[in-house]
Amino acid sequence: MHVNEKKIAFCGLLLAICEILLVLSKVIDVSTLFFLAAASFCTGVAVREYGLSLGFAFFVASELLGLILVPDKLYCLTYGMMAFYIWAREAIWRLLSKKNLRKNPSKLLWIAKYAVFNVMYIPAVILMPELFYKGTYSLGMRAMLLLGGQVILWIFDKAYCYFQDAVWGKYRRVLQ
Repeated sequence: MHVNEKKIAFCGLLLAICEILLVLSKVIDVSTLFFLAAASFCTGVAVREYGLSLGFAFFVASELLGLILVPDKLYCLTYGMMAFYIWAREAIWRLLSKKNLRKNPSKLLWIAKYAVFNVMYIPAVILMPELFYKGTYSLGMRAMLLLGGQVILWIFDKAYCYFQDAVWGKYRRVLQ
């Protein structure tokens, strides 16, 4: 695979923005999830601009650099799950668009996206509940966490779609 200088320079700048957002997630504690989500959107930009393989390389590089730079390593885990979800979402979309499915591709897309999310989220809630809640856990609390995660995924996905369409769609023409 031949990567030209423009791709490398753009991905390097995008990686710098991503890492700044990751560090800001620790510095400005009230907006932690906002900054982590914004950093994970950079993975989506890399995938949409240069494809799945370079997008995955960007994801791995951002996660490794984040482990070095970010003071709180648990934020890197959260970012990694968000960024991997976006990479997988883009991969699923490309796979479904190649299959040329005429019978309700949006339902299939949502089923696949929720499957990817829940493969990561449910084990995290069961095995590492202290990531989400510091108190004692009851069965009702776990059920609320599982249901709340589904709602948050829907909001996160809608925010990502808005970012790609309205924000990046407008500025990508200026940058090229």
